[in-house]
Amino acid sequence: MDAQGRGQAGDIDPADQWVLNPHTGEYELRLTPSAPQSGIPGPRRAAPSPNRAGAPAGRTASPVAPGRTVPPPRRRGAPPEEPLPGRRGRRPVKKKSTAKKALLWTGGTMAFVLVAAAGGGYLYIRHLNGNITSVSDDGASTGGFQTDKAINILLIGTDKRTGAGNGSYGDKDSVGHADTTILLHVSKDRTNATALSIPRDLIVDVPDCETTQSDGTTKVIPGTDDVRFNTSLGQDERTASCTVRTVTELTGIQADNFMVADFNAVKTLTTAVGGVEVCLAKDIDDEDSKLKLSKGTHTISGEQALAFVRTRHSVGFGGDLSRIGLQQQFLSALMRKLKSNDTLTNPAKMIKLAEAGTKALTVDSNLDSIGKLKDLGLELGKLNVKNLTFTTVPVVDNPTEKVKATVVLNNATAPTVFDMIKNDVSFTEVKKKASASKSAEAARLKGTKSAASEVRVRILNGGAVAGSAQAELEYLQNEEGVLKSENAGNADAALSKTTLEYAPDQADQARRLAAILGLSGAQLKPGKSVTNSQGLPTMTLTLGKDFKGAGVSFTTATKAPEGVQQSTADKVECAK
Repeated sequence: MDAQGRGQAGDIDPADQWVLNPHTGEYELRLTPSAPQSGIPGPRRAAPSPNRAGAPAGRTASPVAPGRTVPPPRRRGAPPEEPLPGRRGRRPVKKKSTAKKALLWTGGTMAFVLVAAAGGGYLYIRHLNGNITSVSDDGASTGGFQTDKAINILLIGTDKRTGAGNGSYGDKDSVGHADTTILLHVSKDRTNATALSIPRDLIVDVPDCETTQSDGTTKVIPGTDDVRFNTSLGQDERTASCTVRTVTELTGIQADNFMVADFNAVKTLTTAVGGVEVCLAKDIDDEDSKLKLSKGTHTISGEQALAFVRTRHSVGFGGDLSRIGLQQQFLSALMRKLKSNDTLTNPAKMIKLAEAGTKALTVDSNLDSIGKLKDLGLELGKLNVKNLTFTTVPVVDNPTEKVKATVVLNNATAPTVFDMIKNDVSFTEVKKKASASKSAEAARLKGTKSAASEVRVRILNGGAVAGSAQAELEYLQNEEGVLKSENAGNADAALSKTTLEYAPDQADQARRLAAILGLSGAQLKPGKSVTNSQGLPTMTLTLGKDFKGAGVSFTTATKAPEGVQQSTADKVECAK
């Protein structure tokens, strides 16, 4: 869209500022506004003769006010003309640095590799739109990310051997399983993010899933229990939406969008940025992945980069979990390269990156255009990589196996990790701006508390499993001494989070019940009381979908459990 299309010359789409020079074959930055360009930038037409009446074919002539003449084009290097009579001069605008302008244009290039590359497509939108392949989300996602909420993107790397030179890797006939899967959570305030790796050999239950097949027909694929996570894609004609449903069942977190990439993504993206610097703490000579590198730092791209992220027998304990750590180190290094001025201020690299990223991706139908990817990229571009934490779903060896080949959830720590992500808790120390609303919520917990025996409350089930209200009632009466409580049945509507509504004169009772149950200030809702079965004023506790069981605290952990592996994208780590 050009300046006229936006309605003001100062708001120009950067995509329209890049033009192919037919003499050099390079894209050049055009700083003066013009008419819209075609989908693929091409050679500029010669300017029409000033004496020619009418506009060139395919364009609409802009109206000119009576008594005014259109100024001739400025020659490059010529001094600026005086403003026309009656036109007020504009106040000089403070210029952003080149790096900041590039960052704004490329959005997600500093956030996460695949999403980042797609965000880089901002450079020339219309052409890149045709590169994107999209598939239906089959109702498995939330329907798409929102700018005023936390964002959850499921990134799936398949082991499908499509593309030149990839047939020699492993199973050349693979249907394309979920070989590398990362749930990227970006906080609501965009100050931090967590990239949660899900082991491919994790034993999970894959639920029934409705899928849209390649011929456009829909098919419900029956679920299977106690199978490897990687079978959630490809197996039995499962599509990426099945992987999304599996992650939701595993973590309780529903993805807003998903992206799928194959082997070519690593090769083309690393080549586009001119290689990525990695560090090895020892020599590696892996016959399976074909990686051979000496101890120290190396700049890798293309086939060598793919070999690096596929290596597992030569690092750590030689299994998939060791490979995940290596991949996280690689992604951190790629992030740092994407964020560097060497990439952001180099138009040729950015164009290659945009091409590579959009061709390497298959996205869900809610994210099927460069415009949508750009919007996502701009959200992710607000993130500082030092607050991007890579971690892995906590697991232990499968106790049913004599020869250890798969893993199962570590039930002592995994639920805490999932809850932290679900409740938008950062894994890094982030300075947060205090808001008036947060202060007001915190104030609700401060003050005197009544005795438990004086707390009068009725309990409604507003989204928890059947029987939860009665179970919580029995816990409060038998374990906590809240005897003036009763089960009031089901709520009129389901809630995602549990709430406690109370009248102003019941605030001390609310604080006591909040302390017992671990309710946050945000869950306390000052309002009005209702009359219970005895005709007395009472508070209302509505159990939401976040209810985990009678007596289980609602308090969310503020840091990861002891022993949970994590690293941040700004740190250089060497593969061991």
